[in-house]
Amino acid sequence: MTKLKIKTGDTVKVIAGDHKGSEGKVQKVLIDKNKAIVEGINMVKKHTKPSAKNPQGGIVEKEAPMHISNLSLLTSKGETTRIGYRVEGDKKVRFSTKSNEVI
Repeated sequence: MTKLKIKTGDTVKVIAGDHKGSEGKVQKVLIDKNKAIVEGINMVKKHTKPSAKNPQGGIVEKEAPMHISNLSLLTSKGETTRIGYRVEGDKKVRFSTKSNEVI
């Protein structure tokens, strides 16, 4: 199992695929599948049967998972960067390899 460098709550930019250039916030990371669900990106339509929650049924739009390799972290300045790890004192911290600032 690999260490994923993108975490829930990070703001990311899509760097490959149909949604290239889109930005959003990571809602959930699926570690076992190396995928992430990003808010408002990779929307799919799902046909649902009527149920207690949704008595009418119909077509629902929801976010589908997207592979981590297609995402890049955005810094506070709005530029994409890679992520590294280093030890500062007793803590292990993530940092931007471009600007060397702690995330």
